[in-house]
Amino acid sequence: MGIKTAYKGYKAYSYLEPGKDYQDFEFVDWNWTGGYLVPLDETQEERVQRLAKEKIFIALHEHPTLFPKDMSKTPEYNTAGREFCAYEALSHSCIDCVFDNMMDGTNTISSKAGWKWQDIIHDLGMRLCDIAHQDFLIHCKRVEDIYKAHEEGKIAWVAVVEGAAPIENELDRIDILYGLGVRQLGITYSESNALGNGLKEDNDGGLTKFGKAAVERMNKVGMLIDVSHCGPKTAYDAVTYSQKPIIASHCGARALWDSKRLFHDDLIKAIAEKGGVVGVEAAPHTTMTKTHMTHDIESVMEHFEYIANLVGIEHVSFGTDSLYGDHVALHNVYSANLSKKETSNINAEYEEVKYVKGLENPTEGSWNIIRWLVKHGYSDEDIEKVISGNALRVLKQVWS
Repeated sequence: MGIKTAYKGYKAYSYLEPGKDYQDFEFVDWNWTGGYLVPLDETQEERVQRLAKEKIFIALHEHPTLFPKDMSKTPEYNTAGREFCAYEALSHSCIDCVFDNMMDGTNTISSKAGWKWQDIIHDLGMRLCDIAHQDFLIHCKRVEDIYKAHEEGKIAWVAVVEGAAPIENELDRIDILYGLGVRQLGITYSESNALGNGLKEDNDGGLTKFGKAAVERMNKVGMLIDVSHCGPKTAYDAVTYSQKPIIASHCGARALWDSKRLFHDDLIKAIAEKGGVVGVEAAPHTTMTKTHMTHDIESVMEHFEYIANLVGIEHVSFGTDSLYGDHVALHNVYSANLSKKETSNINAEYEEVKYVKGLENPTEGSWNIIRWLVKHGYSDEDIEKVISGNALRVLKQVWS
């Protein structure tokens, strides 16, 4: 299925010597589950291939890196401060632009609690050094880079910081991140910070005065704002206070599954009314539904259709929040940092999965999203909207 013609075999940090220049880890096979493709007939297969070649695909929220085969070694791997981008795996995808959230949530280089400014800069600088040694990913700083990547069979790589805790009370750090090439910043990552409250808090007072100043600064510099991990009032305040559209890069509809990790209808509507986009996520045990209590592509797409019907297909996309490794095991290792146990209000019994069938990693997910939409009779126009058009509309308004 390879359509990423520019990939020439580069491996992360291959300009260095493993075991000498950096600590060596054994990585999992990127397609460790064996893979799954939504079944199609011959005509549908041909249409998928055509769409993948003709249309841009933007993955609004991913962690496209390799993880250790033994997931218990992940803290040691992250403390070493050198994540390995999964170049080869990405070359098998149909992604043209990937929003890479890097070590966010597990950035524990110097602190078990994570989210230290020096660690964010370390993580970003290390990845940029690696990217500078290859020619498959383009460091994406403007919309034109996305079109360029699509035309050249490459991938536009967007640097993202998922939560704003590292800026502390320093507005100018937003400018610094932008200057270093970061183009999206989350207001909070579950825990509260100087900007506002995270979704795992019992009480949500909304954006602080500093948070409002940060939103204003992000609007001025052209930084895309993400509210995925915010408490509902903080998220709503950010939407209403921002002068530009914002996104929820990875979430779902709380009307379908009662988890604090997902959004109520009124917040989804507020994002859409401001011209923004909601990306549907697929991290394990998040976007389930009462009719699909086994988390797989069918439950995720139920969230997609619910949001599309609620606010219009012009305001929904995909940020599956996937990676190349055992995601369920990662959650178990980092349960405190990733705030999984504090977010669910679910009392119903559901089947715990070993992986999310159909959307387990960015490569599998990119193909299956198109395949599912084709199988269910969506038009070329609507497919283009949800895989890139809606996101491009927002980016043109925010990044200009």
